[in-house]
Amino acid sequence: MGRILAIDYGRKRCGIAVTDSARIIASPLQTVPTHELESFLNDYTTKEKVDIFVIGYPVTLNNQPSESVKYIDPFIRRLGKIFPSIPVRKVDERFTSSIAMQAMIDGGMKKSDRKDKSKVDKISASLILQSYLQQAENKNNS
Repeated sequence: MGRILAIDYGRKRCGIAVTDSARIIASPLQTVPTHELESFLNDYTTKEKVDIFVIGYPVTLNNQPSESVKYIDPFIRRLGKIFPSIPVRKVDERFTSSIAMQAMIDGGMKKSDRKDKSKVDKISASLILQSYLQQAENKNNS
């Protein structure tokens, strides 16, 4: 069984998280500059088997796509062309950045470390992935 890889897509940088090979644990992996993301994914998928890409998809409080989807939708289309055998799943990413920030505070991370936005991005990707895993588990238990 391959891993599930999640992406918190941003215009400057993208947070990446992955599951373990048993797909139980979602862990932050790293943050990649957006212009290097496709290269990173090519390298990663040659080293590790990835079965699913999960993309954080921003929606508003009334469940409408937010303004930033105009940057994410083209990326999702490119991802489907580059990796046609790996399905792409979109997951609501509302509040993941604020939840990630709160998790860092609760975890005792120093204020100076919390200013590093790349940490927020990869933790957000981990939260997106955890949300996907919970949805999949709920669907399997229904």
